[in-house]
Amino acid sequence: MARILIADDSDAMRDGMVLTLTRAGHEVQGVKGGAEAIAAYARRHAQVVVTDLRMIPVDGLEVVRRLRELDPDATILLVTAHGTVAAAVEAMRAGATDFVEKPFPPELLVARVEKAAAIAGERRRARDAHARAAALDEDRAREAGSEGLLGDSAAMAQVREQVRKVAGTEATVLVLGESGTGKELVARALHQGGRRRDGPFVSVSCAALPEGLLESELFGHEKGAFTGAVRRKIGRFELAHGGTLFLDEVGELPPAVQVKLLRVLQERRFERVGGEETLEVDVRLVSATNRDLARRVREGQFREDLYYRLAIVPLSLPPLRARTGDVELLARHFLAKHAGRIGRQLAGFSPGALALLSRHDWPGNVRELENAVQQAMVFAEGQVVEAADLPAALREAPRALPVPSGDRGLPEILEELERQLLVSAMERARGVKAEAARLLGLKPSALYYKLEKYGIGGGEPPGPEGG
Repeated sequence: MARILIADDSDAMRDGMVLTLTRAGHEVQGVKGGAEAIAAYARRHAQVVVTDLRMIPVDGLEVVRRLRELDPDATILLVTAHGTVAAAVEAMRAGATDFVEKPFPPELLVARVEKAAAIAGERRRARDAHARAAALDEDRAREAGSEGLLGDSAAMAQVREQVRKVAGTEATVLVLGESGTGKELVARALHQGGRRRDGPFVSVSCAALPEGLLESELFGHEKGAFTGAVRRKIGRFELAHGGTLFLDEVGELPPAVQVKLLRVLQERRFERVGGEETLEVDVRLVSATNRDLARRVREGQFREDLYYRLAIVPLSLPPLRARTGDVELLARHFLAKHAGRIGRQLAGFSPGALALLSRHDWPGNVRELENAVQQAMVFAEGQVVEAADLPAALREAPRALPVPSGDRGLPEILEELERQLLVSAMERARGVKAEAARLLGLKPSALYYKLEKYGIGGGEPPGPEGG
């Protein structure tokens, strides 16, 4: 079925064509005159426009010109009377697709319209394929097994095992972790390890765009949907069809977009912004956040039903400070990775430099380590990175603990220090108890006992997220 717009100032002719094409199974709208046709097309694009050549005051040639200005891909079939073939040829030069001479049998009109609809479909598919290829060039997935999954620590071994198990399924995954821990790299590894590896991997940051543009980025928009929408845009869901869509910082989704995303997850269908056509999509969704989504649900900032749809399989990434044994391995990897771009082939790190790297807390995680190594490579004068080549923040000596004074004994002082460490860990983990336990090297049950002992965290039992 095609959507057809018919413009003819003859009521009898227009009604006859509407009836003929409707009986052929098409969705047809008839308008009286060229001006009405231009206005109707601007409101809702038709796949094929059938317009009479001779109309007053706006004739068919002007309709062709105006519609092609509105939409360079407009598909237009011109109806002409005998003796006006020269004018029809002029209209085709202006952008008409075909013409048919009056009088014509109904079956000829149907055949010409369906041929034009097929041409329109080919144009649309070619345009969409071009947009898909351009976007995929921007979002070309890096090979799995890159620095985000490197590490000999038990924590990273566990992450790799989880990725291996989950990758072969179609489960929706929520990757949890601080900024810079490699959440997108885990998403790419899930894609590369699954049956969709030959399909596209498309990513979008939900925090990088305002609400209106984010909806358009995800779901696309039709031409004229809003000011500045000068052409149709293919959204990331369409581009990821048959592959994986990665939504980074999904906790920043505004409420209106949360509703639309929930529908896509439930029904696998949506409409472009400003469009009426319902599109079906086959996409595996992987999302990531550094927020405590369970808390945002409790605070009414994130939909509970969407949260449970996204977190069918939650996968937590440890911060770099929880796997300090991996720092040297990662640093050497970055030294080799950036050698060509920076133009420095360095042999490694001095013992002093390695000591500084191991001592640092790495609040920016793997991303901060990579930046530090690149900076050191620029300033290094010898064949190895020295401590002096590293960023100043790494070279600052840790503050010594002051010797306490007063009447308190050592047990009281140690309890106070323990309490401060618990508070600090809970703040750094944003209230997520499982994360705080990992930071402190405690079992969750031991952490809960200590939180209850010191009256920290409200005393409620840890939830499924540990928060």
